[in-house]
Amino acid sequence: MEQDFISALGPQLLFPLLRITALIIVGLFVANFIESLNWTHRLALLARPLIRMGNLSSITGASFSVAFFSGISANSMLAESFDSGQITKKELILANLFNSLPRFFLHLPTVFFLTAPLIKFGALMYVGITFSGALLQTFLVVTAGRFLLPKTELKIDLPEATGEKATLKSAFQKSVKRLKKRLIKLLKFMLPVYLLFFFMNWFGVFARIEQFLAGNVWFLSWLSPQALGIVVLHVTTEFSAGLAAASALLADNSLTYKEVVMALLVGNILSTPIRAIRHQLPYYTGIYSPRLAVELVSLSQIVRAICVIAVGLIYFVTW
Repeated sequence: MEQDFISALGPQLLFPLLRITALIIVGLFVANFIESLNWTHRLALLARPLIRMGNLSSITGASFSVAFFSGISANSMLAESFDSGQITKKELILANLFNSLPRFFLHLPTVFFLTAPLIKFGALMYVGITFSGALLQTFLVVTAGRFLLPKTELKIDLPEATGEKATLKSAFQKSVKRLKKRLIKLLKFMLPVYLLFFFMNWFGVFARIEQFLAGNVWFLSWLSPQALGIVVLHVTTEFSAGLAAASALLADNSLTYKEVVMALLVGNILSTPIRAIRHQLPYYTGIYSPRLAVELVSLSQIVRAICVIAVGLIYFVTW
């Protein structure tokens, strides 16, 4: 046991921790660099109609655009703006929820090309429902912003001239300086949280939680035993295991496409929050304060689950 633990420190703790730290550092630098060059308004042009309808700022619009390429850079941009008082906590929460659509597209190729070979037509239904959930969440965020945030006469045009134009060199130097200030805070909170979650995972805490969820599924009695097996695999192992089971059950006509899609959606709703806490929370604590990180991750998972459930119910009733 002790030897296994020591041998796991490198591949399961040290290397992933270094990789996450490097990604966060790059994300912070990119966010600072974009802001230093006054590019936030240009990037916000991509989301101009939505942020105007939701009374959101150009910072949120820029974060939304950046999130299509890097979630860490998008969150870093929001954290920097919140810390400097450019956006309120209400807008920070809404902006984090607003970025669900870019996050969906960021993972779309992987999800689609994993599901399509295994469940064929079911992949279109599954991806379509999860995409509709992301669209519903975006609509709810824009609606909430319209009621919760003060109306602004924001003009999202090219940056106004502010005396001295930022050069690449000055933006680079400013970004490095600001990065150094945040780096100590980043490591101070992220390292303990990451270590805590590593040990919880090593000693099987998350596995027990997942097994508990899989073993107490009385509220899923409406699913057939075969579909329930897909849910259990999805929750206790990983997405690909549930897909493999679904493919086999489709092949021998034990389940319909509708039953497979609903089982995968249930597995997604049950398993994603645990995996988000395990993988997302540690790096969020490197960008935001621990308390704020917990709030953002929790709200994100709750709203996401509600939206997927709502769209899934419509599909279940009408299809």
